[in-house]
Amino acid sequence: MSVESDLLADRRRLKRRISWWRGLAILVIAALAAFLATFDPVEGRFVLHRGDYIAWLDVVGVITEDRRLESAIRDIADDDNAKAVIVYISSPGGSTYGAEQLFVELRRVAERKPVVAVIGTLGASGGYLAALAADRTFARESSIVGSIGVLFQTVEVSRLMDKLGVSAEAITSGPLKAEPSPFKPLSERGRASVQHLVDKAYEWFVGLVASRRGMAVERARELADGRVFHGREAVEAGLIDQIGGDREARDWLAREKGIDRNLPRRRFPAEPVLSDLAEQGARIIGKSVFPERLTLDGLVSLWHPEQPR
Repeated sequence: MSVESDLLADRRRLKRRISWWRGLAILVIAALAAFLATFDPVEGRFVLHRGDYIAWLDVVGVITEDRRLESAIRDIADDDNAKAVIVYISSPGGSTYGAEQLFVELRRVAERKPVVAVIGTLGASGGYLAALAADRTFARESSIVGSIGVLFQTVEVSRLMDKLGVSAEAITSGPLKAEPSPFKPLSERGRASVQHLVDKAYEWFVGLVASRRGMAVERARELADGRVFHGREAVEAGLIDQIGGDREARDWLAREKGIDRNLPRRRFPAEPVLSDLAEQGARIIGKSVFPERLTLDGLVSLWHPEQPR
């Protein structure tokens, strides 16, 4: 019995010791996570004091309907400590709706605090549309800007189906319900319907360029033929305001809006939390298997040079 009692006592002591170390490990991990949360990747340093700041909003890659980005913009708008917003854009565009959503939300922020845009490598099509929301737009000499316009893409494989001996049937409520379809050539009536849709969105885009850039609609339409411009050409054409980047944007905010250029920056949207990892993984896998432009539905404002045939 004494041996069993000693074994039982030793087991209890070991269990208490393990519980103590486990609790200590949890505290250390929690403290480390809290400390790492103060790291600002834009500033490249730890920011322990969370007072006034300049919000840095990343718009990078293909633009889609992004709830996280929309939520981040609204958080910036509601935070009195956010004194200004620098929108960093490096995007070929994406869905026209997603770009419009981004434009509308940024204009709501601009009603309450200054918004400037800094175009990186690429600010084309829907990416440029997003930049139109800013009070001041900057780009580098080598930045690619423009590609103003809208497109609608579809794939038609009827001849391949004929070779394979495969056919497809569709029972529709109207002659245009199944157009465009990948299983049959686009009819003239269907083509006219889609063209009307594209034209209406294009005129809306051109109108935004004219009103936001302070130019005549005719001039905006001349620039909106799908071409792209280098940064300097974009300044000369009136599509952006100034050659520069983050430093020049801060200088302008200080000079024109009285915003302290030395305020720390805080990046938005925040890095994905653990609960979002599954969604992020699915998105990465999906974009790896399929080209991004093929996963966009509806009207597209996206710059992608065609491959030579």
